[in-house]
Amino acid sequence: MTGYHETFGRLKRTALIPFFVIGDPTYEQSLELVKTALDAGADILELGIPFSDPIADGPTIQKADLRSLAAGMTPAKALQFIGEIAAFQPVPIGLLVYYNLIVQYGTERFCRDFKEAGGTSILVADLSIDDADEMIPAVEAAGLETVFMITPNTPEERIDAIAAKTTGFLYTVSRLGTTGERNDLSDSIRPLIARIKRHTNKPICVGFGISSAEHARQVANAGADGVIIGSRIVKCIEENLCTPERIAPAAGRFIAGIKAALEAAPSGG
Repeated sequence: MTGYHETFGRLKRTALIPFFVIGDPTYEQSLELVKTALDAGADILELGIPFSDPIADGPTIQKADLRSLAAGMTPAKALQFIGEIAAFQPVPIGLLVYYNLIVQYGTERFCRDFKEAGGTSILVADLSIDDADEMIPAVEAAGLETVFMITPNTPEERIDAIAAKTTGFLYTVSRLGTTGERNDLSDSIRPLIARIKRHTNKPICVGFGISSAEHARQVANAGADGVIIGSRIVKCIEENLCTPERIAPAAGRFIAGIKAALEAAPSGG
């Protein structure tokens, strides 16, 4: 399995990182969708295990979680899904998960099983850097990488603390609030990226509210190493629930358009 260091090192542009809720709208359709994203040019995957109370997510991802749960998705099935994706194409796979799911599964066992399935990193959405030591030993023992979030209002000394405990990439939130599509991109991204780079040389990947090829181009021009797009891609599912055969092609076209925009933009590294 390719790691983040190797992936960011070989790319001559900002990495394309689509996000999907595993099992939305069904296991098989989700599998087809993620494979289509890889064929369309995704460099890294960010996958989410559905949770009943996803506090970091807006309405689009919340509905995706509910669809996946209604279709029978569980953490064990999600790990099986990850194994199938890893066998299809060996790209880095980051996992966004809520802490309760890990605790219920068993922290050490979860990290070990995720690694064996082909996973690369874990981001626990509701675990702050202050409590990160509850997870870090198990993550490191399994051979996984850590990913933590930085927001526009993260103070300087906290950026240092977050960077010190991050071994994968810094998930940089473009604006305050939950995930979701936005019509415009926050003016804070460029200064935020510049501020983070004064503290660390670890990869910076920007997410939350990136909804178009133009947004992706702006993020790349601002110096990001990766662009994470979730809600707009998940919207392709919501818009085509009555015509499921259109879901994967619609998402594939969108992702290919993002890839083309990133290839035309300067490298973020």
